[in-house]
Amino acid sequence: MDELSDALTRQRQEEQRRALRALLARPLIRSDDAAFPLIRRHAATLRDWLAREAGWHLQNERDFVRLHKRPADLGDPTRPAAVGRGTQRKTFNRRRYVLFCLLLADLERGDAQITLGRLGEGLGQAVSDPALAERGLTFSLDHQEARRDLVVVVRLLMELGVLVRVAGDEEQFLRRGLEGDVLYDVDRRLLAALLVTARGPSLVALNGADADLDLDARLRALSETFVPDTPDGRNRELRHRLARRLLDDPVVYREDLDEEEAAYLANQRGPLLRRLQQATGLVAEVRAEGLALVDPDGELTDEKLPAEGTEGHLALLMAERLADAGPEGVGLGQVEAWIHEWQRTFRRYWRKSACEPGAAHGLARQTLARLVALGLVRHQAEREGGRVLPLAALGRFRVRAPALPDAADNAQYAPSDLAESSFNE
Repeated sequence: MDELSDALTRQRQEEQRRALRALLARPLIRSDDAAFPLIRRHAATLRDWLAREAGWHLQNERDFVRLHKRPADLGDPTRPAAVGRGTQRKTFNRRRYVLFCLLLADLERGDAQITLGRLGEGLGQAVSDPALAERGLTFSLDHQEARRDLVVVVRLLMELGVLVRVAGDEEQFLRRGLEGDVLYDVDRRLLAALLVTARGPSLVALNGADADLDLDARLRALSETFVPDTPDGRNRELRHRLARRLLDDPVVYREDLDEEEAAYLANQRGPLLRRLQQATGLVAEVRAEGLALVDPDGELTDEKLPAEGTEGHLALLMAERLADAGPEGVGLGQVEAWIHEWQRTFRRYWRKSACEPGAAHGLARQTLARLVALGLVRHQAEREGGRVLPLAALGRFRVRAPALPDAADNAQYAPSDLAESSFNE
C-alpha cells in the first residue's frame, strides 16, 4: 500500500508540474488544447501555488483557463506579441498594441458577430479622439499599410480565440478592401479575460489626478496591488517579485536588483529556488553575477539558442564573437561588418535572401534583438552611444582551448567561492 501511495503521489506531482509548465508557456489555454483537462483537474492546487509563490491569479472557466501573469519589469520590450511563423512572422509594435486595445473596447460594445470592415471603421472613428489625434495616431482603410496592421491585430485575436472566422479571407481584404470583407463570431467570455490589470484602465483617468502621469507611471498604476505595511506583507511582495522574474526572465542579474530584493534573495535563495524547481521541473543555475532557472527541454522559452536555420546559426556566431568583445562592447557598424564576413563564408549554407546586398543591417538588428531577449547583451539607445554591451551570461558562449584545472591554483579559493562560479567559467 505504501508503494502504491508513493506512486500515486509521484503521478499527481508530475501531472501538476506538466499543467503548470503549460500555463507558464501559454497563459491562455482553451478547451481544445491537450493540456486543458490536466489543468482543470489540478486547478485548485495550481491556483493556491501561483497565488502564494508569484502573486498570480488563475481564472478557471468552463471553456478556458487564464493565468493572469503580471511581469516584474513593466518596461521590458523584448517579448512583443507575434503572429505567424518563420519569414511570415509579424511582431507587435506600439502602434499595433494601441490598435489592439481600441479593438478590444470596440468588441466589448459590439454584437456577437462583426465584420473586418466594421472593425476598421470603428478604429477610424476611435483615432479621431483628440487625446489620440494629438499623439499622432491615424488610421484609414484607404491605406493598405493600415489594413495590414488591422489584419495582424485581428489574427492575434483569432489565435487567442476571441474571434472565429465564419466567412471570408483576410488576404482578400488586404487586396480589395471592403469588397473582400470577412465575418467573425465574437467570444465575449474570452474577450473579458484578456486584459491583466489590478486596476481598470478607465480608472487611470486622462484628466484629474492621473492626468500628469507618464507612460511608466500609468503602467504602474494599472498593476499596483495593496501591500500591507508589515514585515510579512513586505516579504511576500519581495518573494512575488523575485519569483516572477525567475519564472519569466531568462536570467536575473544581481546588479539589477534593488537593495531589498538583493537582501531577501541572499537570505531566502535556497528555499525559494527549491520550491520553484520542484513545481516546474526547471533547473537552477546560480552564479556570482546572478541566477537563472533553465529549462532542459527548451519548452518555456520565447527565443532559443542554439536554434536551427540561418538566424539560429547567425545568433551563435554573434554570441561567440561578442563574448570576446570586452566590457566596452562594439558598435552596430562592427556587428554589420561581421555579418558581411559571414555572408561570404557561409553563403552556401544560408538562405539566399540573407546574403543579398543590404541584408546585413536587418540581420544585425534581428539577431541583436534575440540576444537582448535572452539576457545575453544590452543594446544601448542611440542617444547613449548605440553600442552593444555583452552581459555576464554571454560568457558561456566563449570558445576557449580546453585545459585541466591545477589543484594548486584551486587551493587559494575558499569552498564558498567555488560554490558560486562565474557565468564565464
